[in-house]
Amino acid sequence: MKEYYVYIMASRSGVLYIGVTNNLSRRVYEHKKELIPGFSQKYKTKKLVYFENCGQIIDTIAREKQLKRWRREKKDNLIKTINPTLSDLSRSFDCIPTGNSAQDDKSDGSG
Repeated sequence: MKEYYVYIMASRSGVLYIGVTNNLSRRVYEHKKELIPGFSQKYKTKKLVYFENCGQIIDTIAREKQLKRWRREKKDNLIKTINPTLSDLSRSFDCIPTGNSAQDDKSDGSG
């Protein structure tokens, strides 16, 4: 059974990107290398500051939409529940791309 993640990437200036993926390490790699044109590439959101496994894709997309509706303060508080120092969580795993490219993912861009 596939796993799906909702995740939050941050830029140095504090811009947040919220997305969904079925391969977190590959997707983080794509953010870091600016391989996907759009919001994330434009704002250089390269630091993984939050992620959660949501189970089924329908639940993951619903969670992504919920987080995108939140005010910034609420997003910041969520991030700090698992990452109070705002460190790059991707340092705890290898960001080596595997599988297909972003076509496996569903994400509509801006966070």
